Formats: sequence, C-alpha cells, structure tokens
Amino acid sequence: MKIDRLISIIVYLLNHGRTSAQKLAQEFEVSSRTIMRDLESLDLAGIPIQSFYGVEGGYQIMDSFVLDKQAATSHEYDWIVTALEGMATAYASKGLKQALEKVQSISQTRDTAVSVDLSVASEDDKINKQLRLLENAIEEKRAVRFSYTNSHDEVKDIQVEPVCLQYKWYNWYLIGYYEKYQDYCMFKLVRMDNLQATEIKFTTSHHLSDIKMKDSNQDIVDVRLYGKAVIKAKCREYLNGQITQEFENGDFEFSFSAPKHETFWYGVILSFGNKARIIEPQEIKDRIIKTCREIQMEYEEQKKE
Repeated sequence: MKIDRLISIIVYLLNHGRTSAQKLAQEFEVSSRTIMRDLESLDLAGIPIQSFYGVEGGYQIMDSFVLDKQAATSHEYDWIVTALEGMATAYASKGLKQALEKVQSISQTRDTAVSVDLSVASEDDKINKQLRLLENAIEEKRAVRFSYTNSHDEVKDIQVEPVCLQYKWYNWYLIGYYEKYQDYCMFKLVRMDNLQATEIKFTTSHHLSDIKMKDSNQDIVDVRLYGKAVIKAKCREYLNGQITQEFENGDFEFSFSAPKHETFWYGVILSFGNKARIIEPQEIKDRIIKTCREIQMEYEEQKKE
C-alpha cells in the first residue's frame, strides 16, 4: 500500500540521511517518478523534506524532525518478535526477555513464515556468566580485566573498555577498546580467564557506527580448494563459501573466507582427507602438509614403542 511505502520512506531517510531518488526507487522497487510523487505527498503532509542538487545531491528530512508516531505495522512487529525470540535462544539476558515481552504484547498475528533458533550459540555456565558481567560493564561504562590466551597460545593480562558483545564464527566475542593504544580489538570469550569488572570509568565515548573493527587475533584468510564430488554438500554446510567452478565428473572448486587461526574450518578440511586439496594460499597448503606429516610421524613413533 502507498501509505506503508510513505512511512517506510520517512524511516529510511531518518536512518540513512541524504539519499538520491534513484536509490530510493531501488530500495522500494518502484520508478523514480513514483518516488518523486511520494516525496511531494510527504511534503504536502508537512514532513520537512529538503532537496539538494549536484554530485552529492538527494533528499533528506530536516534534523529537527522527530517521528513520534507508531511507524511499524503489525506484520513488522511480528518480524521483531521473531528476531528477539531467536536471540533469546542464544543469550539469557533479563533485558532481552523484558524487551521481548513488551513487543509480544504489541504483536498479535504472528503470521511470519520464519523462525530462528540460535541455541547453538548458547554456551556453558562460564561463558554465560562472562556475558552477563560484560553486559553490565558496558552499561555502566567500566573497564574490565582478564587473562587472555591468544591464537599463538601466548597468555597476556588485558585491560580494555568493553564496547559490545558479538556472536560470529561459532563463538562469542568481545569488542574492546585499548585506551593505552587507542585502538579496538576482538577477544574470544572462551579464551578469557579471571574476568573481572573494575571501577575504572571509560576514557572516551564509543559509538559502534564509528568503530572500524580490528581483530588482532583473527586475520582473515581467503581459501580456494579443489574438492571431490562426494564432499560438495559438506563444503557448503560447514565452510560457508561458494562453488566457483564445477567439472563434468562432479568435482569442484570452492572458495571461502575465515579467521586464519580458527580451528573449526581447518579441522573440517583435514577431515576431508584426500578428497580435498588446497589450491591457495600457499601458506595454508604448507600448513596442511606440515600437520599431516606430524600426524604420520606420531603414529609411526607409536608403532616403534
């Protein structure tokens, strides 16, 4: 309906700022002429839309405007409930539970065709306690300390200002700010020990939209491999990449990106045995060869005993 599109345009402009008519047309899958008529309708309705010309031209809503009416439809609230319910399967947060209950009281139809189960992200008691401690420290803007074992098995004492918690690469991570180095880094919670909140207040304000994520322990590597036809489904399932070339006999080339020092994807490739072969990069190929030789030597030594 047109009224839904008009409200969505208002929300989009409030969230994204100055936007071209062409970009709006692409976003809402209508013609640029239709977008121009919509903008005229909004202007007539009293929405203060400003137009700008030139290379950086476009349309935006005046900064003084505040949308204080209920903008979401009942179906959109259903999507919000679905997302919150999915997150609740992974993270036992009191604040999350309260937010879910509030939105559930608004959403009545629940006619979404999708459900989300993130229970695989639900960790043991130690991780859950860490999550709660870190969430409180973030809200109270207090620094935290912990011992950290990095990907090279080096143990270091760390103090950072916790900025946010993030679940990715099958693990929970903390994004923290090093005041000493004035930089942001990511830390895997499972590698933390002796975590404690301090009474030290944040030295600066942190805005996620302005943070360029830097993960000193998680260099990303682009991997390309040749696989036999029998492991095609497993590559898609476990390596989160795409097939770039297929051959007549069913064999294929597969590309994916992953944290260089993570164990999961590396172990998956080893489990494929001679049904997978690294094409590039050379360092991963050398690493596979070295690991296989070390495994072989270990078993040969056991035979001698």
